[in-house]
Amino acid sequence: MSLNLANKITIFRLLLIPVFAAFILNYKFSGGEKEWLRYTALLVFLIASISDAVDGFVARTFNQKTHLGSILDPLADKLLLVTAIILLSLKIPNMTYLPLWFPILVISRDIFLLMGSAIVYVISGDLKVVPNLLGKATTFFQMTTVLWVLFVFPNPQWVWTIAGVLTFLSGLVYIVRGSKQLTEAQS
Repeated sequence: MSLNLANKITIFRLLLIPVFAAFILNYKFSGGEKEWLRYTALLVFLIASISDAVDGFVARTFNQKTHLGSILDPLADKLLLVTAIILLSLKIPNMTYLPLWFPILVISRDIFLLMGSAIVYVISGDLKVVPNLLGKATTFFQMTTVLWVLFVFPNPQWVWTIAGVLTFLSGLVYIVRGSKQLTEAQS
């Protein structure tokens, strides 16, 4: 099986995740002294984020939507965000770090969604995952939170609070949708 361009971009994004992590961890272990490490981590995160939009554009525009892409793309998004959120929850000199509740909320929501999806699939034999505006807003604000902290902008608590509320609400929406799919499958 040969990979199309959209899938290659997604795999590239997956490969950027450990690179991002390495720069953030090296920045932490430098005591926050080597600012170029933070700037490079920021650049890698931006490239990964932009490549998400590019691979989606390529897939839609050039009819390169594949089953592999439908699995890898959201996986790459989740891994990038969860990695960034966990690492930015560490105390890093010269940076505000995310409060502990934030990564717990994000990771818990993702675990619930994964488990719920597996349950719906096992019971109904089918799973309909339809992205919605609230889910997209959640991803946007989670990415904005990461960028806000990396840029060391003031008052990041406003951004992570909005991201946290959206994360919680979108989790509820997906739970309701999953419950509805289960009810329909059993009737």
